[in-house]
Amino acid sequence: MGDVLAGIHATWEFDTDSVLIRFERGIRTPRLYQSLRERRIPYAALSSVTLTPGKRGTVVLHAVPRPGADPLLEAAAGQLKEGCDPYRLVLPAELETLAEYYADELRATLTDEAAQPAERFLVTAPEAPMNFKAYDGRAGFDGALVSFRWFWTGASSAKWKAGDQTFPVAELGGVEWRSPEAFEGYLRLVPRGVAPDADTGPAPVAAGRVQPDQDPASVVFGLGYGPVHESLPFAAAVLESVRRTQTVPVATAPVPVGARRDPADIAERIRHLGDLHQAGLVTDAEYSAKKAELLAEL
Repeated sequence: MGDVLAGIHATWEFDTDSVLIRFERGIRTPRLYQSLRERRIPYAALSSVTLTPGKRGTVVLHAVPRPGADPLLEAAAGQLKEGCDPYRLVLPAELETLAEYYADELRATLTDEAAQPAERFLVTAPEAPMNFKAYDGRAGFDGALVSFRWFWTGASSAKWKAGDQTFPVAELGGVEWRSPEAFEGYLRLVPRGVAPDADTGPAPVAAGRVQPDQDPASVVFGLGYGPVHESLPFAAAVLESVRRTQTVPVATAPVPVGARRDPADIAERIRHLGDLHQAGLVTDAEYSAKKAELLAEL
């Protein structure tokens, strides 16, 4: 097509095999859009296209992706609010005729496969490295390893006992993301061979599952911690890397040891461990073993 359609908060640039969505960075633009910046959507990733009346004299051009085509929407699992859907282009009502033209052009690109789930991700995930601040720790992802570093002000004693965590994506089977805008939001890393929790609604964790605040493979969200525009792209990037490496055998070699820890950080960890010990939350044996482990990192 080779044309451009400018709407509210985004501009769609049509190419021969894809549409490039560029998001504005204005103060009224949803923060998720600003975080994504731009996304190239292959026409092969689309299942349908609609044009419907919007609010306050607007129309909405909506390109609906195929299930399994976009890691961002797969990670979101239906939890994104309508106003944050990156596949919606809101236009002034006077552009309805032009929007209908482009809707028809997009529909013409759809093939018989459009009705089928995608066998692999067709839309590129947000790029690593990235990180965000959760309530109980800082999550980082460098493209190969996910790391959780606990905050002594928010992490549970179970997480402090376990220590900071590092997860090679080759050993993961999936990601669970519950929106911070819902009750008890969290990001959980799922080991290979374990099915992710299909229930992403505001219900208690399934029977037999460890609560996220007690699970060293999870970080929990809170007011201002793990916002959608930071934690969802993070989850999508990890999920894409997991899917890409699932055909590779799980690594059995030890994870390489990183740089030595800051002595001040180790001292703070030992002090907090002592507080837990005095409070009776850590046994004498656990205290001695964990202290020795921390000292070994110096």
